[in-house]
Amino acid sequence: MTNVTSIANAEEALTRLKPLVGEWSVRAISPHGEPWPGQGRTVIEWHYSGAHLVQRSTVEMPEAPNTISIMGCDAANGTYFQLYSDDRGVCRVYQMSIGDGQWRLWRDGKPFSQRFTGRFEDGGATIVGRWEKAEDGEHYQTDFDLIYRKTQ
Repeated sequence: MTNVTSIANAEEALTRLKPLVGEWSVRAISPHGEPWPGQGRTVIEWHYSGAHLVQRSTVEMPEAPNTISIMGCDAANGTYFQLYSDDRGVCRVYQMSIGDGQWRLWRDGKPFSQRFTGRFEDGGATIVGRWEKAEDGEHYQTDFDLIYRKTQ
């Protein structure tokens, strides 16, 4: 039997993910302010089930990995998660939040804790974000900044 409240919560939770959907050009900037060479591209689209987003990213820089992520929610609890993997063989699970003009990802654990905070600007056509890491799990430092610009 389907719970009507769970369906309403799922629809609401999935609606919050819509601002991420699209094709994005991505620019990375070092902690010292210099742009990294090359351009990145990210496509975020609905999985055919309609219950998850699939994010695929490619980068024109050999030392930066290409990635794939699955984003979804536990609507009954109002929580979001991202399953991340890249072509280096790295696999991670991030907690996630989206709302109030922000997209956040974070994880605690080895080899270091990480967090990303992105702010939607230009009516949602730009996301200005920063990845930070804490080798000791407490003292965060900028890893790099990212600027997403919607191309479609």
